Amino acid sequence: MKLIVRILAAWCVLFIYSVDVIAQSKEDWSSALDSARAKEDGKKDSVILSAKYIRYATLDMLKKATYTRQIDTSHHNYQYYNPQNLPWNPSVNLGSYGLATRDLLFQPKKTIGFQSGFTALERYLLNPDSIQYFRARARYSELSAVGFFFNDQVFRARVAQNINSQWNMNVDFHSTKTDGYYLNQNYSDLKASVASWYESKNNRYNLLINAVFNRLDAMENGSITEDLPFAPGNRQAPDRFMPKFNSSDKNTIPRSKWWDNSFFLRQSLYLGRLDTIDKGKPTMEIRPTNSMAHNTRIRRQTYNFFKNMDDLNAVLPYNNKALALNNDKTLITNVSNEFEYNFFLRGKSVFKNEAKLNVAFQHDMNWVEQNQLDSNRYYNNRAAYPQPLKKLPDSTTFNRFYQNGILKGELGYKFSDRLDFSLRANQIVFGHNFGDFLYDAKVDIAMGDKIGKVTLSAYSQNKSPEMVFENLNYTYGKWNDLDLKKTKIQNLGFQYANPMLGFHGKVEYFLMNNYTYFEERPNPQDDPKNDKWIVPTQLGKANLLKVTVGQKFKLNRFTLDNLVVYQKTDQQDVLAVPELYTWHSLYYSNLFYKVIDYSIGLDAKFNTPYANPNYSVGTGQFYNAIKQIEFSTYPVMDLWITANIQRVNMFLSYNFLNQNFYPHGYYTVRRYPMNTANFRFGISWKFYD
Repeated sequence: MKLIVRILAAWCVLFIYSVDVIAQSKEDWSSALDSARAKEDGKKDSVILSAKYIRYATLDMLKKATYTRQIDTSHHNYQYYNPQNLPWNPSVNLGSYGLATRDLLFQPKKTIGFQSGFTALERYLLNPDSIQYFRARARYSELSAVGFFFNDQVFRARVAQNINSQWNMNVDFHSTKTDGYYLNQNYSDLKASVASWYESKNNRYNLLINAVFNRLDAMENGSITEDLPFAPGNRQAPDRFMPKFNSSDKNTIPRSKWWDNSFFLRQSLYLGRLDTIDKGKPTMEIRPTNSMAHNTRIRRQTYNFFKNMDDLNAVLPYNNKALALNNDKTLITNVSNEFEYNFFLRGKSVFKNEAKLNVAFQHDMNWVEQNQLDSNRYYNNRAAYPQPLKKLPDSTTFNRFYQNGILKGELGYKFSDRLDFSLRANQIVFGHNFGDFLYDAKVDIAMGDKIGKVTLSAYSQNKSPEMVFENLNYTYGKWNDLDLKKTKIQNLGFQYANPMLGFHGKVEYFLMNNYTYFEERPNPQDDPKNDKWIVPTQLGKANLLKVTVGQKFKLNRFTLDNLVVYQKTDQQDVLAVPELYTWHSLYYSNLFYKVIDYSIGLDAKFNTPYANPNYSVGTGQFYNAIKQIEFSTYPVMDLWITANIQRVNMFLSYNFLNQNFYPHGYYTVRRYPMNTANFRFGISWKFYD
């Protein structure tokens, strides 16, 4: 009954918008719009009510030159608000929004040096490197909300304001609260950023500042007690299944909490000649011939696992099974400084040949502290510690300091707009991860709009295993100073894209040595004391071929988007990835009364069976079980509609609609059933006046 009321409420909102629009005649709308356009075009140069004057830049863009992009006002892909369910980057997860997530497709990170290795909630973080810095002739603000009547309530607010013509500040705020479909799968987060961009009047000095705050809180229900929830005799509402961790006091339910706060400052100075494109226009670009920059980053990350109830269903490894209080925490403080110099050699026309050279040195310092409750001491003296405890009893502490010196370089050559070649090298020259390197080469060959573009790429990576593989001091996972070898990856890639044909394709080959992952500790005697413990493991050698093909077909107002990814490896069970993944989206687009731009479509995604990973609650890591299981896989279909009315975007979707006929449920992670069929509704407003 509650679901029906929510659905009716969502449709009422859409109906009100439609009635308001249809109540006005087509001629009235057209004349009003024409009048507004004429009034706007007649303005000389002040505040112009147009999105083309609301522009932004990112850190990566401003490292090369000073230029901006226009904000996206379309409703295309608005329905993919959940970072778990991006069709072009699918995941395996515990089912509900905000819970632990891992990539479904194989895509190793091209990073070297110190890495924490905690990635289960990484998709939900507000990343400092992706912060947008604005240029706006008028105040720009945006409100976005998903949920209202449904389980996922995702809210976002943004405000950008020019202090003067050279200085802009913007604030982002995100808040999420989800109840999940199965009991005790609640998730909440609070995320915010404050950013500022200042550019001097002579366009030579740029200052970027941002402060980012993340607080994530994900419940861990340990999955459900029913092993066959989709069997004919067991079908019922998901909130009727008993979770393995259950209590009337939600504060005692195990949970993973992350805090990730950072401060970033970049100062850059352009020297020598400045080449300007589209001077005085919103699309203006300033390209220096020499530049120097200094970056400072301070970051503090906290990963916490908390449990204050008995483990009656053996979710966790056997370690004083009745132990109630548990609080494991990792605290990482990072201070990084980077100095860089860029040199560009080009002719009088910026569209002709250009050679570039970039050299940089980065120094990283990392302080790591891990605290673990002394479970044995607590268990033996349990009566002395009434629950809940405000202060932890005796604990053990792990403290380490890591530093690295990284030398970076890039050499590139661009021949008109036809050929662009670059060679990059990152090498750790001293410190804890001495010997890590990443060498990367890329060639872009443009052959015209009709023929398309070819990209050749290759990289060689030598990286140390993440910290969590070498040192962990937790109650349910403990190992220190493991002698693990560096992971080596060799990659070759070929990519072809033709926008006129709607085609893009990529072929990649990976050769890996010492690939590092978690697996369940062998237990040949089936001793319950050795059950569910995980250990870091390295694979000697692995090969993987990955082929990605995307094709868009258009016929009048109908569009069919297709994405097919083929992954073939000689270590399929270890890598735990499907051999084939496909996504297809068929939608119809139209303009209703020249005012409402809308699309209505049907999505279908599918992947072949693979060795589904397990999830370790106490450590927050995905791992391979000794006895692996391949679950049957089925197409998952979603029905959706997106629309735009002036500055308002909306979507309404019905996800996993085929659950009503087949299948009745599915898994991506062992023991954790995925969400049932559900409605979602979202709306966003943009204001720039």
